[in-house]
Amino acid sequence: QVQLVESGGGLVQAGDSLRLSCAASGRTFSTNAMGWFRQAPGKEREFVASIRWSGGSTYYADSVKGRFTISRDNAKHTVYLQMNSLKPEDTAVYYCAHRPHYLSSSYYDTVPAGYDYWGQGTQVTVSS
Repeated sequence: QVQLVESGGGLVQAGDSLRLSCAASGRTFSTNAMGWFRQAPGKEREFVASIRWSGGSTYYADSVKGRFTISRDNAKHTVYLQMNSLKPEDTAVYYCAHRPHYLSSSYYDTVPAGYDYWGQGTQVTVSS
């Protein structure tokens, strides 16, 4: 199993920045990629960003390109999401997710089905 612990959420104003962290432990050798998803009230969980553990290739949802940056620290097995120029529509619970090697196809980059372990979520609220 893989355990994921997120931190860094909070209440900010529009235009502010936040950095989310997600520390992984357990069977981390199975990691192909890590991703961030978010879910706003009454909406489906949506893809935000992902990063391949080997090579560091990144993928972003169009809604966050140019504002959010995903990065990783291999030694700490931690993934980060730097969120700049936050907007009220970014308000959601943000989830960190683990993608194993057996789901390495690029098809799985942006879909929840491509991830096998999830963190508990951290609330991000952006006021206008």
